[in-house]
Amino acid sequence: MDKIICIVGPTAAGKTKLSVALAKALGGEIVGCDSMQIYKGMDIGTAKVTPQELEGVPHYMSDVAQPGEDFSVSRYVQMADACVQDILSRGKTVIIEGGTGLYVDSLIAGRSFAPYPRTGHREALEKLAEEYGIEAVLELLQNYDAESAARLHPSDRKRIIRAAEVYLETGKSITQHNLESKRQPPKYDPVWIGLDYESRQDLYDRINRRVERMLQDGLMDEVNTLLSGGLDDSCTAMQALGYKELAQVQRGELSVSEAVALIQRRTRNFAKRQLTWFRKNPQIFWILQKPNQDFSEIFLQARQHIPFFDKG
Repeated sequence: MDKIICIVGPTAAGKTKLSVALAKALGGEIVGCDSMQIYKGMDIGTAKVTPQELEGVPHYMSDVAQPGEDFSVSRYVQMADACVQDILSRGKTVIIEGGTGLYVDSLIAGRSFAPYPRTGHREALEKLAEEYGIEAVLELLQNYDAESAARLHPSDRKRIIRAAEVYLETGKSITQHNLESKRQPPKYDPVWIGLDYESRQDLYDRINRRVERMLQDGLMDEVNTLLSGGLDDSCTAMQALGYKELAQVQRGELSVSEAVALIQRRTRNFAKRQLTWFRKNPQIFWILQKPNQDFSEIFLQARQHIPFFDKG
């Protein structure tokens, strides 16, 4: 049995603390699963785990990309799976921790994607779209994958290019590729643990306080550093919660107080979407916390759900 534990749940639920405690108890190592913590220089706003919080536990998949890079789930799976395999090969427990449902599910499933690094097809398609419009790529896609061409709206540039790229890389339509991938049995069979709160309001209160603390810890300076370094505020990384709104402050579109309220509201909505995603997984054992609950009680609940815990 591969010793893998997935700690999932909404933002601000305490996933990092539990992951570190379990890793220390089991001699394990942590593989992060957060689509924004992968970016360098984005520490405060993504609640990236600090060396002090890790307490010496090895941690992977943080700071693996530049903020201006186009990062994808396929690239995440390729890199994270290499980390998982390395940890397992050394007889250690893998703890996958994070709130990006698509990333963690794709990693556990061992979902295959078109090859990465790319072979130049994406760049050729981007150039075609720039010179002749996305309609030219859509017309090309019609020859390969009529179903996707009919389904995708001309405004959905990213998915049109991706669908054409998948065919050029694999010789299969993206629909066929996804169906074949989903039919495959999961690559791993982990222990799933979800963290949430008994009261939704308690979670929301934690989120509101966390946002305020991020501002106190220097999130505005972090955003300014990224923008002054030449990062385009339209890139994927700058769409992260907190960064997008404070970039609007920089442009004079929002006051700081308006931005804080907006970040808090959007983060609460994001937490709802995370819970909706994870609650579709019947294998997750949910630990519902009370405010100010003793952490030892939470740890004990998690420990009792891990069959190989006492075997180390």
